[in-house]
Amino acid sequence: MTTTPEATIVRERAGRPAARWFDICSYAGLTPERGACAMVEGTQVAIFRTFDGRLYALSNLDPFSGAYVLSRGILGTRDEAPTVASPMYKQVFDLRTGACLDDPRVALPTFPVRRSGDRVEVALTDEHRQ
Repeated sequence: MTTTPEATIVRERAGRPAARWFDICSYAGLTPERGACAMVEGTQVAIFRTFDGRLYALSNLDPFSGAYVLSRGILGTRDEAPTVASPMYKQVFDLRTGACLDDPRVALPTFPVRRSGDRVEVALTDEHRQ
């Protein structure tokens, strides 16, 4: 699923960038243990819903292959951390932090994600824009 979301601007506390929340899809539209990709202002975001109902969002770009494929990765766990394995070369990333568990020098950008009623929203700040 690829969507082009609508934006909602939320002002943060003084000194912090304003987050722009984007409506992505319905919560029910995300299949547990499967990823989805959304194009958010030119940034591909991989969004995941795990069996326990948690939501995670990180960059869809696999830094090892240069392909936008992480939303198609295999979800799992390593040392109790929720993970996604790239479908290309199988590097494993922590869904919470974006850190590559196979190469600590590499990390993916992560994005704030939330459930608002039956909708899933992802936020971008100025630091996320490409």
